[in-house]
Amino acid sequence: MSAESGIPTFRDAQTGLWSTFEPADLASPEGWARDSDLVWGWYQWRAKLVQQSEPNAGHRALTTWQQSAHLDIATQNVDDLHERAGSTVVAHVHGSLFDPRCSECGVHSQPEPEELDEAVDRIPPPPCPECGGPMRPGAVWFGEPLPEAEWGRAVSTVENADLVLVVGTSGVVFPFAGLPAMARSVGAKVVEINPVETDISDMADHRWRTTAAIGLPALVHSLI
Repeated sequence: MSAESGIPTFRDAQTGLWSTFEPADLASPEGWARDSDLVWGWYQWRAKLVQQSEPNAGHRALTTWQQSAHLDIATQNVDDLHERAGSTVVAHVHGSLFDPRCSECGVHSQPEPEELDEAVDRIPPPPCPECGGPMRPGAVWFGEPLPEAEWGRAVSTVENADLVLVVGTSGVVFPFAGLPAMARSVGAKVVEINPVETDISDMADHRWRTTAAIGLPALVHSLI
């Protein structure tokens, strides 16, 4: 959904300072335990990349659609581009870059923005304002459960949907990748918008091989 805003998808090769790191190794409790300074620094770099990016035509099309119809958005993305385009998001199922929490007591708090130097790869996590423990990124890591409330809202929207659009996902990360099958089981139509075949293409009633920034504006224009 955000690739056309200049944000690499999670499995794209990273560039520059981070080209020698495997993102999945940093997005895990084990990576945090090994080197929390490196993990915090990597997430601060990702947040800076998002802040320098803008919503694309796909984000803006969903905002237009949401203003004229009942449209719920549940996303795996940890950026805030839907909101910056003007949409309401019912669930950030994999968390948010902009909602860090304490790794010890769990309190959510937004630290002061940090000035990043691309020559420095490690940044010590700031202390929790409540207990002093190290703050951790707000994204859900491999091996961690999804936030219960967010996941529950995503499931509820699918169970009550007439139409489910699956936009840009690889379809390999569960349980989110199970939502198209859930939609089919309750009688909803499933449409996949993705330039390539994915692991969930066989769950779609219709497959449109295009990108979010091209397909969604055309779709919304034809509807409203």
